[in-house]
Amino acid sequence: MTTTIMNPLLDTLQAYPFERLRNLLAGITPPEQTLIDFSIGEPRHPAPAIVSEAITAHLHGFTEYPKVLGDLRLRQAIAQWATQRFHLSAGFLNPETQVIPANGSREALFSIAQAVLSACAKPQALVLLPNPFYQIYEGAALLAGAEPYYLNCGESGQPNFQEIDEAVWSRCALLYINSPHNPTGATLPLETLRWLIDKSRQHGFVLAADECYSELYIGNEAPAGILEAAAQTGSLSNVLAFHSLSKRSSIPGARSGFVAGDPDILKAFVLYRTYLGAAMPPFIQAASISAWQDETHVVQTRASYTEKFAAAQTILGELLPFDIPAGGFYLWPQVGNGEAFVKALYAAEHVRCLPGAYLSRDAQGCHPGQERVRIALVGSHEDCVEGLQRIRHFLENHPLSSFSI
Repeated sequence: MTTTIMNPLLDTLQAYPFERLRNLLAGITPPEQTLIDFSIGEPRHPAPAIVSEAITAHLHGFTEYPKVLGDLRLRQAIAQWATQRFHLSAGFLNPETQVIPANGSREALFSIAQAVLSACAKPQALVLLPNPFYQIYEGAALLAGAEPYYLNCGESGQPNFQEIDEAVWSRCALLYINSPHNPTGATLPLETLRWLIDKSRQHGFVLAADECYSELYIGNEAPAGILEAAAQTGSLSNVLAFHSLSKRSSIPGARSGFVAGDPDILKAFVLYRTYLGAAMPPFIQAASISAWQDETHVVQTRASYTEKFAAAQTILGELLPFDIPAGGFYLWPQVGNGEAFVKALYAAEHVRCLPGAYLSRDAQGCHPGQERVRIALVGSHEDCVEGLQRIRHFLENHPLSSFSI
């Protein structure tokens, strides 16, 4: 019998968080009430009308092969948005050479590692990533044959980059940063971003800034971005910014985002993506232009998440203390044994959230997600309030002390 030969690097991948969650809850029969699902960060707000209208008006795009570079009008809309959002000088971001549309930030965050690391000359190359983290970073590193190096997030919700040993920096080929961070919601200040850019140029690694939550923030002060920090240096060398409409415009099904930054890296990335066949359909490009050119719906979305965070504070009170994050749409409370909490909550209230351990790894003697759960406030206000009230009812009968590790 012939044995099928598979890529052995596939065996290094860990199960995805939601597969682990399905296995954790298998065999549990929850109460007969509607499921409230706080487990996945999938925005369920209505799509903006301008997006739906643009798709309908451009369905003739089915007859066209899309180009990897995308429509120049889309790249111009992205450059214009980024220039205004990140206070860039006119012309600093060139839509011809420094912007590439992507099928959501996830696809681009994964493929950049394959393009950058496959021919990496660094011996024993490391990919540095925050811990906890978006699992795409880890999978991208492993399938590119590099070693993930986990940077534990402390009380601030972000790694302390200045504590990293120079020997680690010297092996770094790619650094993923995430601001606002999933799941802590913590942001990186402009001075830290500048420091990281200097480090990337000193040691010759690619700095990949995942900023897909950048437009979901609390208050009036928008988080700093890597493009803004790079502009202060006068160069985009070594820097890539990854953005998405999934969270900003509540259209995760459109799979629309972009990468912007170092033109030399992007030129090689376009070559890689040409063979991969990663191109955005023309009607999604048309809808994306409309989305990037409109801020009204984004302001409304931010207000909705702010209201849901306020409701969470009121409903959960002292039963489940948490800090309102600077950005994103997650609660990240400490509960003790996260898996035990999630199982008991699901069994008692038919509410599903995600154990924090599924988003982190044991590294340097610390497992920063083990005693936490992630609660994604992505549903309607009414559904979120219903789910939060069920969590409160659960906690009134199951105090946090019962889940101590």
